[in-house]
Amino acid sequence: MQYRTLGRTGVRVSSLALGAMNFGRIGHTTQDEATAIVDAALEAGINLIDTADMYSGGESEEMVGRAIAGRRDDIVLATKAGMPMSEEPGHRGSSRRWLFAELDNSLRRLGVDHVDLYQIHRWDPSTSDEETLSALTDLQRAGKIRYFGSSTFPAYRIVQAQWAAREHRLSRYVTEQPSYSILQRGIETHALPVTEEYGLGVLVWSPLASGWLSGAIREGREITTNRSTFMPQRFDATVPSNRARLDAVEQLAKVADDAGLTMIQLALGFVAAHPAVTSALIGPRTLDHLHSQLAAADTALSTDVLDAIDSIVAPGVDLAPHEKNDTPPALLDPSLRRR
Repeated sequence: MQYRTLGRTGVRVSSLALGAMNFGRIGHTTQDEATAIVDAALEAGINLIDTADMYSGGESEEMVGRAIAGRRDDIVLATKAGMPMSEEPGHRGSSRRWLFAELDNSLRRLGVDHVDLYQIHRWDPSTSDEETLSALTDLQRAGKIRYFGSSTFPAYRIVQAQWAAREHRLSRYVTEQPSYSILQRGIETHALPVTEEYGLGVLVWSPLASGWLSGAIREGREITTNRSTFMPQRFDATVPSNRARLDAVEQLAKVADDAGLTMIQLALGFVAAHPAVTSALIGPRTLDHLHSQLAAADTALSTDVLDAIDSIVAPGVDLAPHEKNDTPPALLDPSLRRR
C-alpha cells in the first residue's frame, strides 16, 4: 500500500480508501460482513474509512462504528452531511443549525467523540459559504472535527469557498471528494486544476464507474451488478451514453489484457496516476470484491497504457455528462436562467 499526504494537512493516508456506502441496506451488507471487510482493509494497510450520514439512513455509520470499536486511533475517519435525512425541510443542507445537530447524530452513530474529516456532501445553494464555513470552523475549534472538506463541488464553488474562508478569516476546506474514472474525466478540465492550485487533498469516488470498469460488464453479457438493480437506466445499452461506455469498456479490456492487468487494476491505476489525486475510494460489498480491488494497491500504469486510455476516452471528457453531480443549478432548472 502506498501513502500520500492529504493536501496540506500533514496527515498520511493510504492510496486506496475504504468507502462504506454499501454497508447496510444499500449493498445488502450485514454487520458481520462489514466488520470482516474493515478487518481485511486495515490489515492490507488501508487507514482511511469514508462514510456519510445518509448512507442507508445512518446504518452505514452505525456499522462502521461497531467495526472500528477499540481501534479508533489507527483510522482516519471521514463522514459527510448535507443530503436529505428525512422529508423534513430542515433535515438537510449546510446551515449552522443542521450541521451542529447532524454532526452530533453522526458521532453518536459512529460511537466516537470526533471525526477526522467532515465533508459537505453537496454544495447547498441556499446557504452562504460564510454560514457553512463559520459553523465548520466552530465545530473544529470545539474538537468535534479535525478537518473539513467538500464533496462533488463545481470548480467555481471550490474557488468561491476558498475566497470566503480568507475573506472572513475562517478555516478552509482542505479536501474535495469528486467522482472520477476513466469513463468520467470531466473534472480534469476544471476541478482538478483548482484543487492543485489550492493544495487540496482529493478523494475520488466511483473510480470503477458504478461497476462499468469492474470487468463484470462486457458486450453480450447480462448486466447483473448491484447498482443495476436500482438504477437500471444507467445500464440500459440502448441509451446512447451507455452504448458509448460499453464500446469504451470493450476497448479498455483489450488494453488491460495486453498489459497483463485486470480491468480493476487498470481503472484504479488510472485515477491513482493523476498527480492531483490523493486516494481512490473503493466500495466493496463483499470480501471477494475487496480482495480484487486491493490487488490494484500498487499498480503503476506505464506511459504507453495511459496513452492508450487517452486514445479511447479523451482527457476531460465525460461519456455520461447527464450523470454529473456538480452541474450548476441553472443548467438543470430553466427558471434560473430566464428573467
